[in-house]
Amino acid sequence: MTSIAPIRTALVLGLAIGCVGLASCSEPPPPPPPVAVAPPPPTPAAFELSPAVVANAAAYEDYMAKAALVDPNFKSGADVAQALKLGASDDPQALLRGEIAYAAIAALQDPDYVSAIRTYSENDIGRRQLAQLIEQDPRYVLGITGSNTAAGLAIAVLMDQGRKLSADGAAVKQSAYDVQHQAWSKEFVPDRDERLASAKNSSGFAFSGRAEELAHLQRAAAGFEPLALNAPPATAPYPPVVIRGLAVAALALLGEAGEENETLVAPLLTDPTSANCLNMAKLNLYQCLAVAKPYYEDIFCLGEHVLHDTGECVLIDAGAPVPPAESTLAPPPAPEPAKPAASSRRHAG
Repeated sequence: MTSIAPIRTALVLGLAIGCVGLASCSEPPPPPPPVAVAPPPPTPAAFELSPAVVANAAAYEDYMAKAALVDPNFKSGADVAQALKLGASDDPQALLRGEIAYAAIAALQDPDYVSAIRTYSENDIGRRQLAQLIEQDPRYVLGITGSNTAAGLAIAVLMDQGRKLSADGAAVKQSAYDVQHQAWSKEFVPDRDERLASAKNSSGFAFSGRAEELAHLQRAAAGFEPLALNAPPATAPYPPVVIRGLAVAALALLGEAGEENETLVAPLLTDPTSANCLNMAKLNLYQCLAVAKPYYEDIFCLGEHVLHDTGECVLIDAGAPVPPAESTLAPPPAPEPAKPAASSRRHAG
C-alpha cells in the first residue's frame, strides 16, 4: 500500500511555492518618485491706505473745486459775505495734508511705479526695510523705478488745480475794481470786527467731500477705478509735496499706510516750506480784512489772499517758480475820477 505522506508533503510544498509566486505577482508596483513642485510665489502685501488719508484728499478736492467756482459777478453785500465765509473756512495745515494725500493718489495711478513697489512687497523683510527707509527719509522713493512718471502725474494734477484757483482769484480781484460803479459795493461792511473774528474762527476746514467722491478716491487709490490722468514724466528735482505724496503711495503699496500706521504716515503729510506759504496767505487775509471797510475791499481781500494766494501756493508746491514778492496787503483804493482827454487842437501861434 502506497504511503500518502510523501504526496501530502509534496502538495503542501507546491502550494506554498505557488502562493508565494502568486503573492509576488499580485503586489502593486512601487510608487514613482515624487515630482518636484515649485513653491507658490510669495503673496504681495495687501494694499493699505488709511481712510483718514483718503478723507484728507477728498476734503482738499472739495475745497479746491468750490473755491475755484466763486462767481466774481457779485450782486450784493450778502454775496460777498457768503463767498468770504467759504474761502476763509480752510485750515492751512489740513489743506496741506489733503494736498499731499491727493498727490499720493495721483502717484498710485502710474502702473510702472505701482509694479516696482510691488516687487519689494513680496518679501516681508525687504518690505519692512524699505518702509523704514521711506519713513526716515521720503526722498528714498526717488531711486525706485517709475518715480519720475508717478511724479509727473502728481505734478500735473496739482498744477491744474493751482492754476484754476489762481485764475479765479485774479478774476475776483479785478471785480473789486469793476463793481465800484454799483452803490452797494461802497457801503461799509457792518460789524467789521465781528466779520474778522468770524473769519478767524471759521478756519476749521469743514470740507469733507461728497460721499461718492470719497468712495471714488478710495477705489482709485486701490487701482479699481483709475483717475483719468495723463502727463509726461517729471524731471528732478521734485518739490517736497510731490516727494511726500510718492512716499505715502509707496507705503500704501507696501501695506504700511493703514490705520495702524497713521502715526508713521502723519509726518509725511506736512512740509514746513509749503505750510509757511499757506499760513502767510491766511495771515495776509486777516490783515487785509482788518483794514477793509466797504464791500469792494472785502472782494479784493477774497480774490487776492484767499483764492489767488492759495492757488499760487499750490502751484509752487507743484514746482512752479516762486513769483516775485508784491505788497498787496492793503485793499485797492477807490478809482480816481477820469481825467478829460487832452485836446488835439493846436493853438495858432
